[in-house]
Amino acid sequence: MTDEPLKNLHSIDREAFQEDLISWFTNEQRDLPWRKDQDPYKVWVSEIMLQQTRVDTVIPYFNRFIAKFPTLDALASADEEEILKAWEGLGYYSRVRNLQAAVREVRDSYGGIVPDDPKEIATLKGVGPYTAGAILSIAYGKPEPAVDGNVMRVFSRILSIWLDIAKPSSRKVFEEAVRALISEENPSYFNQALMELGALICTPTSPSCLLCPVREHCHAFEEGVQSELPIKSKKKSARKLNMAAAVLFNTDGKVLIHKRPGTGLLANLWEFPNFEVGSTGRIREQLHESLIEVYGVESALKREIASTFQHIFSHIIWDIDVFVGVVEDHESYGDLIAVTPEELEKYAFPVSHQKIWKEVSLQLEKGQVRP
Repeated sequence: MTDEPLKNLHSIDREAFQEDLISWFTNEQRDLPWRKDQDPYKVWVSEIMLQQTRVDTVIPYFNRFIAKFPTLDALASADEEEILKAWEGLGYYSRVRNLQAAVREVRDSYGGIVPDDPKEIATLKGVGPYTAGAILSIAYGKPEPAVDGNVMRVFSRILSIWLDIAKPSSRKVFEEAVRALISEENPSYFNQALMELGALICTPTSPSCLLCPVREHCHAFEEGVQSELPIKSKKKSARKLNMAAAVLFNTDGKVLIHKRPGTGLLANLWEFPNFEVGSTGRIREQLHESLIEVYGVESALKREIASTFQHIFSHIIWDIDVFVGVVEDHESYGDLIAVTPEELEKYAFPVSHQKIWKEVSLQLEKGQVRP
């Protein structure tokens, strides 16, 4: 690593920067539920939820999750179906599975106390450098950097760092910068202030520089290049797959659903049977044939739902055509189970399949489709 990316670090008045940043946060911080105390478990849950997810979306989920699993031990002891249902709609479900695996390790190996040692906490499943730094600084007051996209954006502007923040190798440079400037006396507020600044003021586009509490320290503002930073290469565009799903009713009015495998995309979530299909024509026929081949289910697919539903992953997009159909009663439907519409509420579904059921329910009420 060269010193070149951090050439402006020596020009920052460290104490004045800390004072301006922390004073602003003290007065302007948002009232967020995970800030009400410094419980390491709650800090941990909030940081995992906030990955890839907006604050406004997370707040009600966090409140419900903590009400249901108020302690680390409660989450460690919970059934996976329960935690997936509590997480339903947040997406990136591997986050909560890893969280439960890690809190179980904390319960079994650390007496239920989240470790405050950087090396120990870094070994926990799903705890990367950012999450470790956030827990250590916010909950334990340790001067550890917590560098995420927000913080890299802020520091790329403050220090005029022209590195591609999408490259993993760049993170070390920003961690070095934060470590050099972090407040030893109040690392909790320092790190949270950087996150808050990135969320509210130093935004990706059109940063509100005139409202920024550390504008006087910012090299990008001084140079007039704040809109050109950070440098961030674009991700590859997601690949599209054509899918077809069947909402199948038996003659008792029960719905057939399927549990996804324990590994891979949307692991252990429930869904309506669905398959990849060709891009044009014969979608109904392909779906009918796949239901017979995979589940041994002969179905009458009556009607296609007008909407096409999407499920967007980071690297792939499912475009899902949906058909409603009926099946004959059987003692077994292979890997499918039959549940009443009311019982569907107990099962955790991906957002796309929640939307599918909502649309089917609406059309059932209107008499546009019949089971």
